[in-house]
Order: sequence, then C-alpha cells, then structure tokens
Amino acid sequence: MMGSDAAEIDKFDQLAHEWWNLDGEFRTLHQLNPVRLKFMQNHVDSLANKKIIDIGCGGGILAEGMASLGAIVTAIDLSKQSIATAKLHLFESRLNIIYECTDVTSKAQEYAGEFDILTCMEMLEHTSDPEDIIDQCSRLLKPDGLGFFSTINRNLKSYALGVVAAEYIINIIPRGTHDYTKFIKPSKLRSLLAQHQLELIDIKGIRYNPLTQKAKLGSNVDINYIVACRKLS
Repeated sequence: MMGSDAAEIDKFDQLAHEWWNLDGEFRTLHQLNPVRLKFMQNHVDSLANKKIIDIGCGGGILAEGMASLGAIVTAIDLSKQSIATAKLHLFESRLNIIYECTDVTSKAQEYAGEFDILTCMEMLEHTSDPEDIIDQCSRLLKPDGLGFFSTINRNLKSYALGVVAAEYIINIIPRGTHDYTKFIKPSKLRSLLAQHQLELIDIKGIRYNPLTQKAKLGSNVDINYIVACRKLS
C-alpha cells in the first residue's frame, strides 16, 4: 500500500509474512486476483511486453499475475516488510519484477509519462489523500495509457458487509483492515479521475461469495468495484 498514514503502513508491515499464505490473512486477495486480471484483459489485447507500474503492490500478488502474462512490471509500496516478502517470493516464482519501497510521488517525479498501464488495487481506501495518489498515478501514464483502480463504495451496505461482516463475523479479512470514512463513492472517484486527465471508460462491481470463495465481475457496484480509465493526451 501507499500513502502517508504511518499506522496503515505499520499494519501491513505486521501482516507481511501472510502475503503468500493461500489460506492466511490475504487469501481473499488471492481469490480476487483472477478477476482483476480478467478485467484488465478485457481492455488490453495482451499484457505481454507492456510496461506496467503497480502502486501499493503489497506482497506482489497482482504484480506476479501480470508478470506471468509477460508484462514488464515495476511494483512499489511503502511497507518495507511487504516489499521484502515480495522480493523473497521471486525466488519461488522465478519471475522478473522490479520491487521498490518508495512512494508514488517520488516515482512520478522520476518516471513521468513512462508507463503503458498503471494498477492501483485496494489501496485508495487506505490513504488519507486519494486525490494526490490519483494525481501522481496520472503523471506516470503515457498519453492514452490505461489506469486500473479498485476500491470500496461508501454506503450502509458496504459498511455492513465490507467491514462488520467481512472483518468481525465471517473473518475473511483481518480485523481493522478498513476505515469506513475512507471508502469512496464511484461518483467521487470519477470526479477525481477527471480532475487529473483520466477518462473513466469502464466500471464493474466485484462480487465475492465467501461460501464458494470465488469472485466475479458484475454490474452491481454497491461494495467492491473496479474501474478502467484512459490518460488523456
């Protein structure tokens, strides 16, 4: 994850050893990953040889998924322990990914306009300034480059299911993972994207079934949702 909130960074540092435990604290992210990749592939003929940057990469679940499809991946996060875990897992996966413990602002200053694709998944709801993150993400993309963001809608249903049920009743994500006040309505996200030269081109809901432990894309964006946007010239 990225952002200036030290407590958020510490939270993910403490859980970093769990990133590649398929039955552990991040098992839901592993189950969501194929859906995220499918959504991206709906907008890109092939990820092969595409220059991609993954913002808030955590332990590298999405980064490895993209690299396995031939993408040239740079992945960054502010959690030192998560980056260490991601680098260690490369010895097992034998993929070629550049992992860096750095912030998105520093990266945007150095590599503005260099990436074909940018991903920022399940991260905006963990930062105190999502607009700044989106601004820096936009700077990293080439003209006509594609950005993919996923986050959580802000309403009573998302609080009941995304926080109360997910964290305290069925325990599919660690307790204290989410702060409802940081959830983002799709209309707000669209507005933030537009303010920073990113045109929304698609939005889908991600529905997760805890009984089957499977996720799928759909039209309902009440809770988790994912968007694709294009960097305007």
